[in-house]
Amino acid sequence: MKKFLIVLLSLGLIAAFSMTASAADVKFGGSYYLVGFYDSNDLLRDTGIATSRAAFYQRVRLQPVFQIAEGLTFTARIDALERQWGNADWKGTDVMSSRRQTPVAGNPKIQENFEFERGYVTFKTAIGQFSVGYQSTGKWGTNFGDSEASRSRILYVTAAGPVTILALYEKPFEADTSTGFAGKVDADADYAAVAGIYGFPGGNTGLLYYYIGSKAGRVAAVPGSFLWHVLAPYVKAQFGPVYVESEVMYTFGNSFESETPGIADVDKSGWCAYLKAQTNLGPATVGAQVGWSAGDDGSDATKDKSGYGGGTDWNPALILMNDDLATWKPGGNNTANSGKQNFLLYQIFGSFNPTPKLDVGVALTVAQVDKIPAAAAFNKNESKYLGTEFDVTATYKLYDNLSYMVGAGYLWTGDAFKGYGANSNANVVGNDYLLMNKLSLSF
Repeated sequence: MKKFLIVLLSLGLIAAFSMTASAADVKFGGSYYLVGFYDSNDLLRDTGIATSRAAFYQRVRLQPVFQIAEGLTFTARIDALERQWGNADWKGTDVMSSRRQTPVAGNPKIQENFEFERGYVTFKTAIGQFSVGYQSTGKWGTNFGDSEASRSRILYVTAAGPVTILALYEKPFEADTSTGFAGKVDADADYAAVAGIYGFPGGNTGLLYYYIGSKAGRVAAVPGSFLWHVLAPYVKAQFGPVYVESEVMYTFGNSFESETPGIADVDKSGWCAYLKAQTNLGPATVGAQVGWSAGDDGSDATKDKSGYGGGTDWNPALILMNDDLATWKPGGNNTANSGKQNFLLYQIFGSFNPTPKLDVGVALTVAQVDKIPAAAAFNKNESKYLGTEFDVTATYKLYDNLSYMVGAGYLWTGDAFKGYGANSNANVVGNDYLLMNKLSLSF
C-alpha cells in the first residue's frame, strides 16, 4: 500500500507540473488616497453662527489583470476602506454598497470593507474585441458630462483604418427579480450605444449615440417610463503648443411617457456644451474653459429642456460644483449644484513648475444659474449669480508614484444661493473658504 501511495503521489506531481497554467501572468495595479479638509461656512449663510466642517476620508483600490492566454484577460477591481475617518455611523451589518452614497441618503454606508466592484473578461476575435461583465461605464470623450461608474455591459470594439468603432449594451436594472417588481417583466432598464472615433495626427474626434431607456416607473402611482437619446460629438487636438478639447451633448426623447389617460407626456430636448483651451509656455501652462448645461424654468410642464449635465467627473473648482464635497461633506449649500445641472461656468487657470517635482496651480471661476424658475420671478429675487471662486494648489511629487497636494479656495458667494422661494429675500448669504490636503499613491 505504501508503494502504491508513493507511485500515486509521483503521478500526481508529474501531472501537476505538466499542466498548462490557468493564468500565465497577473498584473496588479491600484491606488490609495487620503484627503483632509476644513470648510469654514458650510451653509453659505451670514448668520453669525459657525457652520464649519472638517474631516478626513480615504479609499484603497486594487485592480488585478489576469493574462489567461494571448488575447484573453480577466480584470477585476476591488475597493476597500472607502470611508470617512472616525465616522462610527457607517458601521453595521450593511458594510458593502453597490454604489457610493452619502451619509444623509437612505442607506448611510459608502463602503467600509472589500467590495468587488468590477469583474469582466476581455477576448480578441477575428472580428474585434469583446469585454463582458461588470466594467467601467459613463465615460466618453472629455471629462465633461462623465459620471464614471461600474455597470454590467457587453462592449465590442473594432478598428477600420483610422476609425475605431464601438458598440455596447448595458443592463442597469432587472425588474423580473427585484423587490416590488415581481412579474413585471417589462419594467426593466436597458442602455445601448454605438460610437466612432477617428484618430488624426495630434488628436482624435468622435461621435456617440447613447440610448437610455427605463420602464421601472411603470409600477409607480402614476405609471410611466422614460426614453432618452443622446448625441455627443467631441474633439481633442494639439496645435503646436496649444491644446483644445470640446464636447457637445444633445438629449432628446421623452422624460416621461405616460400610461394614464389624461396625464401628458413630458418631451425631452436639452443641450450642454464644453470648451477648453490651454497652451504651454515653458515651465508654465495657461488656459480657460467654459461649461454649460441648459436649464428649464418649469414654465411648460410638458417640456423638459434641461441639459444632460456636467457629470460627477468634471470638478472645475475646489468648492463650486465639486462632487467630492457633495459625497463626503453632505448638507452644505455650496455643493447643492454639484450635479452640474442648469449652470454656466467660466474659468481661467494656470500652473507653474518651479522644479520638476513641484506644480503650483491657480484658477479663477465665475458661475451662474442658466434659468431661474418662472414661478419665482414675482419674488423680486432674480439673481443668477452663483459666485466667484479663487483657488490655489501646490502638488509635490515625493516619489514617482506618490504625491502630496495642499489647496485653498475662497468663494465670494452669489445671491443665487438665497434660493427662489417666497422668503428667499430674507436669506443673507456669506462667503466661504476651504482648506484641504491630499496624499495620493498609484501603483
